[in-house]
Amino acid sequence: MQPALLLVNRNYARLWAGQAVSLLGDFVFATTLVLWVSVVLLPGRSYAPAAVSAILFCAAVATLLVGPIAGVFVDRWDRRRTMLRADLIRAGLVGALTAVAFLPGDWFPVPVTLGAIYVAVLLTTAAGQFFNPARFALIGDVVAGDADRARAAGIGQATMAVAGIIGPPLAAPLLFTVGLRWALLLNAASFVASYVAVRSVRVDPPPETAPAQAGEPDSGRLWRELRGGIRVIGGSRFLRALIIPALVVNLGAGALNALGVFFVTENLHVEARFFGTLDLGFGIGAIVGALAAGFLAAKLGNVRILWLGWLATGLGLLVYARLGSLPAAIVVLVFVSLPLAAAETAAAPLLMRAAPREYLGRVMSVLVPLAQLAQIIAIAAAGWLASTVLLGFHASLGGVELGRIDTIFTAGALLIMAGAVYAGLGLRGMVDSAR
Repeated sequence: MQPALLLVNRNYARLWAGQAVSLLGDFVFATTLVLWVSVVLLPGRSYAPAAVSAILFCAAVATLLVGPIAGVFVDRWDRRRTMLRADLIRAGLVGALTAVAFLPGDWFPVPVTLGAIYVAVLLTTAAGQFFNPARFALIGDVVAGDADRARAAGIGQATMAVAGIIGPPLAAPLLFTVGLRWALLLNAASFVASYVAVRSVRVDPPPETAPAQAGEPDSGRLWRELRGGIRVIGGSRFLRALIIPALVVNLGAGALNALGVFFVTENLHVEARFFGTLDLGFGIGAIVGALAAGFLAAKLGNVRILWLGWLATGLGLLVYARLGSLPAAIVVLVFVSLPLAAAETAAAPLLMRAAPREYLGRVMSVLVPLAQLAQIIAIAAAGWLASTVLLGFHASLGGVELGRIDTIFTAGALLIMAGAVYAGLGLRGMVDSAR
């Protein structure tokens, strides 16, 4: 069997190759920026954590503000050309930041260098809001059928998990051996590699665009078309049954992401430096779950994989919240991330089938910022609860000891399970119907 067949088809294989290189560069880039700010620019400074948090804040702002608007343009423009332009813009932005890093350390004041980092993160993330929905929609054009789309989504999820395992540990050695400049240059080169891969994709001409969709939207039409995308979501029972529980699941997951390091120290009773080892278990499960979902879709159906995967994730997190040792936590995380990755894989072909092609960019560009917002709300709520209402909390319930972090984790797990039940009820009877 040829490699291209293993990757669904030749066009998808080319898209995957670009994604693999680009994702690895992204993870190296993100970790390099954190190390650059905390270790190189602001070592020992009291405000270094705030400066690092500002990097994440810039990325979140770009996602929330640009994402929904980008979807309107993605649905109007040629998707392959949109991806190529976004790659060139991101390569140029990271290349400019690399040029700053090549200058002597005292060439710019630290606030100016920080400003350059924040602007680069803001603009590269904004460009990504055009690239990502365009890529999602283009996969729908080059891969036909739910089974193959599930395989493609599974390969994509597994690739992201592998990049997440390899990229962050690779960033520190790159930074401290070859230097900051070359670590940044690697990310710029990854966008060039993605550009070459996307350029090699051959796509049949899309269906004729309706006259109302032609040309560039003026400001009034842009908002009308954005509202049109929102109306498509609101008017489709299938889309609502997919998106609402996804947001509930993100609320539950956000609480876990916010307090993971405190769970390691307070509940698992190990030093914070072991926090990163949990990524190993999570990554292994994510790879297996994503690849398995693609092959199981034809037998079980994507709807069952979706809601049962979320339900199993919630149940696994209930167990995880009660753990008291690091090795057990790593093992349990394998079985938590496995169904979660399978559910996320199953969601992609369902969205492609549920959303009309001409609205797919807008649907994705509404969904992603909403998921980001749900995560932000959950992170803020979890941090507030752990720092105020539940500070010093300790209770015993039926012989089970409860503390502040595991109580919040339990609530997050229950939210995920509620989202799963909602999805199972809402998608009931829709296995063979897109709308």
